[in-house]
Amino acid sequence: MRLTKSRFITALTCPTKLFYMADNNYANQSVEDTFLAALAEGGFQVGELAKQYFPDGVNIATLDATKAVNQTSELLKKENITIFEAAIKYENCFIRIDVLEKKGHLMKIHEVKAKSVDGNQPSQFLKRDGAPNSIWKKYLYDVAFQKWVCSRALPGHSIAANLMLADKSKRIAASGLNQKFRVHEVNGQKKVQVEGNILKAHLNPKILTSVNVDNICTGIFTATDHGLGVEETFDQMVRRFSSACEHGQLIQSQLGTHCGQCEFVCTKDNKLIGKQDGRSECFNRILGVDPSIFEKPTVFDLWNFRGKQKFIDDGIISLSDLTEEDIAVSSAAYGLSNSERQWLQVQKAKDNDDTEYLDLNGLKQEMDSWVYPLHFIDFETTMVAIPFGANRAPYEGIAFQFSHHTLDRDGTVRHAGEFLNVEPGYFPNYDFVRALKEELSQDDGSIFKYSNHENTYLNLIIKQLQTDAKPPHDAKELTAFIKSITQSPKKSEDVWLGERAMIDLLEVVKKFYFDPRTNGSNSIKYVLPSILNRSDFLQSKYSKPIYGSAKGIPSKNFKHQTWIKRSDDGFVSDPYGLLPKLFEEHLEQQVVLLSQDNELKNGGAALMAYARMQFEVMSDYEREELKRALLKYCELDTLAMVMIVEAWIDKLKWM
Repeated sequence: MRLTKSRFITALTCPTKLFYMADNNYANQSVEDTFLAALAEGGFQVGELAKQYFPDGVNIATLDATKAVNQTSELLKKENITIFEAAIKYENCFIRIDVLEKKGHLMKIHEVKAKSVDGNQPSQFLKRDGAPNSIWKKYLYDVAFQKWVCSRALPGHSIAANLMLADKSKRIAASGLNQKFRVHEVNGQKKVQVEGNILKAHLNPKILTSVNVDNICTGIFTATDHGLGVEETFDQMVRRFSSACEHGQLIQSQLGTHCGQCEFVCTKDNKLIGKQDGRSECFNRILGVDPSIFEKPTVFDLWNFRGKQKFIDDGIISLSDLTEEDIAVSSAAYGLSNSERQWLQVQKAKDNDDTEYLDLNGLKQEMDSWVYPLHFIDFETTMVAIPFGANRAPYEGIAFQFSHHTLDRDGTVRHAGEFLNVEPGYFPNYDFVRALKEELSQDDGSIFKYSNHENTYLNLIIKQLQTDAKPPHDAKELTAFIKSITQSPKKSEDVWLGERAMIDLLEVVKKFYFDPRTNGSNSIKYVLPSILNRSDFLQSKYSKPIYGSAKGIPSKNFKHQTWIKRSDDGFVSDPYGLLPKLFEEHLEQQVVLLSQDNELKNGGAALMAYARMQFEVMSDYEREELKRALLKYCELDTLAMVMIVEAWIDKLKWM
């Protein structure tokens, strides 16, 4: 197995993973549709745009490593040449370079990333002590690895390392560039093709900038601490990784908090088909920990706690082995403090206590301040690398969808409204706010979000309204509306707190509610199933097909939906698992999808669906099915918020 760029970056977090990656007997949760992920974050569009800056570039298209290396070697015999996907091999190391620019003895590596910067100063990649910032470390080490390989494979040349990134300080001069890069399927492979002419106004000013990082690479090469607990130079580290790949060696890594995100962990389904669990093997090998310890809550599950590394260093893995002193519990004036919530989680694990915690008195005090009718909103958003329209910057936020439910004092629930705009190349934000304003301006009821996402995006749209070269005619009215339901960002010069500032239901959950079945998570995707399984009221109400029925709860996307369905173990099934499959009505047509995943279960999938509708060439049928799925997904998000509050209201009746 060769040491490639991706394997090198993986090993930089945990060298043991090189061993697990080479053996298909180990479960691997990171196996996913990387094409869709790159599409969603703008990687393909940025990559194709970068090529437009080098009109004479030659592309190495073959996926065969040997052929690619040979073709690259031939091209590099020329005095001046620019190569896309240049293939360079040195010993057991192999890289493909996004853009390799050769001018005599000078070679410039341009590593193109779908990341944004503000200007071209490399100092923004570093911490105060000069070490790579954690956010940028993997990208800097990636290009440093490429420079290391090139320097050895191409002696006699001067190698310059650059990161090519989207520059947020630049604004595109002409509209239409966003839609020039379209995804087609050719001979079973997904490819990005440039459609139509790229105008000079699309490329000037350049919204991608190459930042030279040679000095940072020099620091990386001379450093002896790369975060792996081993004192070694960059050269020694690369050769250690390369040897492990070549000979199938297992490198023993340090255990740490990063193990909580290990992808080589077995699910129940993995175990049924005989897969091995890499993480449990590591803990068994180093600490002698029995693999069964991971069948119960561990310190990795402890919510929002920064001291996990010390527990691991001390060999404490089981959550039930922690003490109150380990958590350093301190109380809050109102609701649970963070440490009280953490200790509650530990206590539940210690006592094998599966019951929920609900502070009814605190919850009542909170809910008494709410004004009916209650409004529940949820946004779906994204950030696109290549701007929509002229005078827009890279990675401006796009708000393309919302859902809105209401709950009246008498218990009446209604899916009151929604917004969805997926028109390719259209900037929907101002229409989005107008529609939201219309929805929420009918009364003075309290407005609820779940997490700070909605507040963040509305504040972002205020900035767009203020900096737009051609602001809409109602910019002042839209800004005033946004400020009425939001609060200003931290460190903002303009400080405000709207008279109807959104109430964060997530914060209410954190202060007054805890269920051990959520495994420490406060995500609505975990909280909703837990509450459904606890609430007799919800089970009785939603076990009937009243949702989307004429005499039941009005819905814009569901008809006669029954939300309470039980799995084989008797528990209420996760409602998100009940969302309809895409294309379920016409499976016989064998519609070819660009993704194997035909469900929308989370915000990431919604973002991917939006990206597909922006850039993929697809049939009207496919487009309508994706829109249908997005509408149902977002509607369930706001219904979930309603259900949580309904369950609490029912509990308060029994105080």
